[in-house]
This record gives sequence, structure tokens and C-alpha cells, in this order.
Amino acid sequence: MVQFTVILSLLLATGKALAFPQYGSLAGLSERELEDILPRLHAVKPPPPPGPLNDTSTKLVNNPAHPFLPQRNGDMRGPCPGLNTLASHGYLPRNGIATPAQIINAVQEGFNMGNDLAVFVTYAAFLVDGNQVTNLLSIGGKSSLTGPDPPKPAIVGGLDTHAVFEGDASMTRGDAFFGDNHSFKENQFDEFIAFSNKFGGGKYNLTVASEFRWQRIQESTATNPNFSFISPRYFTAYAESTFPITFFVDGRNEDGALSLDVARGFFQDSRMPNGFFRANQSIGLDIIGSLIDFIFEPHPIQPGGNQGRVNSYTVDPNSANFSQFCQLYQDFVNNTVKGLYPNPQGVLRDNLNTNLGFFFSPLQGSGCPQVFPFGQ
Repeated sequence: MVQFTVILSLLLATGKALAFPQYGSLAGLSERELEDILPRLHAVKPPPPPGPLNDTSTKLVNNPAHPFLPQRNGDMRGPCPGLNTLASHGYLPRNGIATPAQIINAVQEGFNMGNDLAVFVTYAAFLVDGNQVTNLLSIGGKSSLTGPDPPKPAIVGGLDTHAVFEGDASMTRGDAFFGDNHSFKENQFDEFIAFSNKFGGGKYNLTVASEFRWQRIQESTATNPNFSFISPRYFTAYAESTFPITFFVDGRNEDGALSLDVARGFFQDSRMPNGFFRANQSIGLDIIGSLIDFIFEPHPIQPGGNQGRVNSYTVDPNSANFSQFCQLYQDFVNNTVKGLYPNPQGVLRDNLNTNLGFFFSPLQGSGCPQVFPFGQ
């Protein structure tokens, strides 16, 4: 985001013609940048999110209506192997640019993700990485700004806002400190294989997930002086460890273990195995929460991070932890979203408020009060 803002500021300052993509995130841009960009966007009023599936049984999802097709030049792919795979099978637009409703429908239909989880994670991602005015999100990739040639600066798009969904200690992607934080890393997948062989008998299961998550935390602590492991990344890192078990395992498989060949297909190739059936039940917030507890308990660590040098991990008492889910929601809204949009106006403010309401909707009745950073 910093790189993007610097590029944009330089181009605006020199008066260069700039074609801002309709899916480009507006998060973190200055008021001057927003004044220049907003009039050129096609404003859309955000529609309500889709409801749950009527049929939540397991069924064939790598089917003739959703064949795998290789990524084409210009298609967007990013750090989330699940969304990459859904795009490659046509559950999402194959170019990787989608609306929140399309993402919710895709994760429900393709993976049998529960509606509460689908709405919560989709709008959490959309609020930081999507375009609030046009109602579009790129799942990743790079897009080129138009301008004099040379150069044509590139914007890293999609789910690449650091320390939210993309973050340190990823299972198959590198830490942002080392540069590329969105591409598949073979050496990290080798570790994934080694831990699956050691703790899972050659498959990835909950025991492997716990040990590998702990290994990735230790590795980032020992190598990344800027390692950050606070909310919301603290939560999404553990959720990330559960998703291969809940969504990449064939719904007819009763042992809940992921074969390494199938894992590589999802993580590296964005491809479901032939004859793949989705999960045999709707996987919602409650199931993911119980699996996170299982992964966390053998190696409990409180949120924190390194202090500018390796092996200096210090607990952050201000970060939400697993006993403070309401604080996770409140901090995300008041700190993350508000920090990215300090003073939104007009349609941007209206759409942010609408999307914040959709984000909160799965928490209604949970005892967490809704917060309104931009007023009601």
C-alpha cells in the first residue's frame, strides 16, 4: 500500500494521465488522491450479501460446469489458494475480479463454507482490499497503470494489504520483510510436506496444522526483525491453518486428512483434484473456532511481534486474543478500517457504512455491540 501510494502521488504531482482500475482499493489514499480518483469511478450501491445455501450436502464441484482452466495473461491471482482455485474453476470470474456477493456465493457453493463465515471473512477482506465505491475486489495479481512508456508502474492488487489476511508466518508465502509476500514458495511447501510426513503419516491433519503453525511462528521470529503477529493477522493465521482441512479435503473422506498431492494442487496450481466433492456439511464460524482452539492449545502464544531485531518477540497487551472476539471486531473497525479511511466523504462514506453493517451482521446476537467509526 505504501508503494502504491508513493507511485500514485508522484504521477498526480507531475500531472500524468492515470487510469485508476475500477477494482483498485482506495484504502490509505490521501484526500487529494481521492478527490482525483473518485469522480472517475462507477459508483454502485452495495447490495445485501447472499443468504445461506438451501442444499448443504456434499456434491461434485469439479464438474463439467466448472472445469479447471489455466490462468490467462491478465488474470488476477493472489495469496489465497482457495479464492485462486475458485477463480480457476469458474466459481468466481476467471479474471479474479469479483463483487462480495460473487465471493460469498462461490465459497458457499464451491467449498460449502457457512454463510456466517463467508459473510464475515468476505467483508473483512473487502473493507481493506476492495473498492468501496465500485463494489469490486481483485483477489490478487498486478495491474499496470497507463502512462508514458517507459515506465508503466505496477500496482500489487487484491488481498495484499499486509498484516490482515496476507501476513507474516504464512504457510506457503513469504513474509513481507523479504519482498514477495504473495507468490507460492517451494521451500515453504517442502516444510509443509516434512511436517505432514513427521506428524501426519504423510497427510496434513489437525496435529500437523498445530505443529506447522508453531514452526512458522518460530521461523518468522528468528528471521524477520519486523515480524508482526497481532490482531487481525493473529486470528487469520490460525484460521488459515484450518482451511486446508475443512475445505480442501474431499467431502467423502471421513478421516479429515489432506493428501499432499491434493494440497499442492490447491496451493500451487489453484486446481481441485479430478472428481472433487465439497465438504459434507456447512462449515461456519463455530466449527472454525473449535478447530482454531485445537491448533492453538499445544503451543499457546499471545499476540505480539519482534521489535526491529530477530528473536525479540514481545507480547502486545493491546491486541485482541482468542478470549476477546468482540475486541477483534472492534479493533478491526476502529483501528484497521478507520486507519485506512480517516475521513471518508460522500458515496465513499455511505458505502463504507453499508459494508461495515454487512460485516457486523454475522455477529448480531453474539453480545458484541456494533461500532460506527463514521457515524450512523
